[in-house]
Amino acid sequence: MIKKFADKAKEDVVLLISFFLAVFTSFLSTPKIEYIDFKVLISLFNLMIVIEAFEDLKLLEMLAINILDKFNNEQRVTLALVLLTFLFSMFITNDVALITLVPLALIIAQKTKINPAEIIVFQTLAANIGSSLTPIGNPQNLFLFSKYKIGIIEFFKIMSPFVLLGLVVLYLLVLKIPREIINFHIEQVEVKDKTKAVIFSLLFILIILSIFNVINYYIAFVITIIVTFIINKKIFIQVDYALLLTFAFFFIFIGNLSSLDSIKAYFIKLLSRPKTTFISSVILSQLISNVPCAILLSGFTKNYRELLLGVNIGGMGTLIASLASVISFKFYVNEYKGYKKDYLIKFTVYNLFLLTLFSILFGVLI
Repeated sequence: MIKKFADKAKEDVVLLISFFLAVFTSFLSTPKIEYIDFKVLISLFNLMIVIEAFEDLKLLEMLAINILDKFNNEQRVTLALVLLTFLFSMFITNDVALITLVPLALIIAQKTKINPAEIIVFQTLAANIGSSLTPIGNPQNLFLFSKYKIGIIEFFKIMSPFVLLGLVVLYLLVLKIPREIINFHIEQVEVKDKTKAVIFSLLFILIILSIFNVINYYIAFVITIIVTFIINKKIFIQVDYALLLTFAFFFIFIGNLSSLDSIKAYFIKLLSRPKTTFISSVILSQLISNVPCAILLSGFTKNYRELLLGVNIGGMGTLIASLASVISFKFYVNEYKGYKKDYLIKFTVYNLFLLTLFSILFGVLI
């Protein structure tokens, strides 16, 4: 287990940083088990299990291919890919939406001899914007929704102006894609087992209900374990335990910091005003990515509306602002190694433009 952790830590910088921060601050203050938010960890685990099941069953891929196969115009195909990524990200998280749909964009590009850099940048923006609308769209939303006990209606009220405006901007960006006719055909994918697909779909609904506090999340956890063990125990191996560990380490780090009076007082004063909370979350997301930023700042502020908005808007900008962006970047450079610089330039230009636009617009409204 220690060797596996060490190997994973070498690949995952955020995991490594969170581990060292937790260890270092534990010398300054005694860590406590209550620092860890087990509801967030368990809910995130449950979601990852069912989403891995959907991936394994090819359910999401089948839906996407059936839709994409109806278009033969480059602009319309791009719009379909962007809208699918936007919608999928709301329910299966931004990273899984990109893992599912970016490879399809690459397949289409190879068949039609086009460079998909711009398309994949738009998909990445769509994933980060679309996922902002729901508590289950990305890890930072799930964490903040649980920590601050935000009502679902209030959550939508906070995030819907940003998401709707983001959708309009994405549509306008797609209009610059040429309307050239492209011919391609993607092999149809069949759902491996329809019965399992139905069972995991029902399990997904159960997990959503537990996140919204309709049923106890421990009950959902037990049912998820039992169902997965009976139907497909291999899914347990596919879960991203590194992300769960990263959350746990950050919980300990923030708990330790919060117990140090001088540091706690400084951060509380810094984040006492809504506008400074928003600005801090946007800027810090660019440096350490929005998930750890949300965990860090939440320990020192009650301005959850501005923090929620800030870390989601802050997911745009640098490549590491949202770790989902790194996923699409890796997919692209694996196929187009000679165009890495071209992709990074396009990614940075579009992301900084949208980051500046939304930061100014919503910063003024706060």
